[in-house]
Amino acid sequence: MKYYFSVNMTYDDFLPYYQGRISTVMVMSTEGQRIKFPAMHIKKFLMPHGINGFFCMHTENNKFISLEKIQ
Repeated sequence: MKYYFSVNMTYDDFLPYYQGRISTVMVMSTEGQRIKFPAMHIKKFLMPHGINGFFCMHTENNKFISLEKIQ
């Protein structure tokens, strides 16, 4: 299954996730579904200005497979 969603977080907004104080990220897909996943999967996209972009998450049997930045 593929889920598409946007993320627009400043570095300061993401800091609690980066520090491990919050372990999951919740986003809304383009289909209107709430998606909750471990913050460690999006951490690699953190830049000095934060995390901004359009992403595609691949899952199989409700298990995380991959996350890629589309834009």
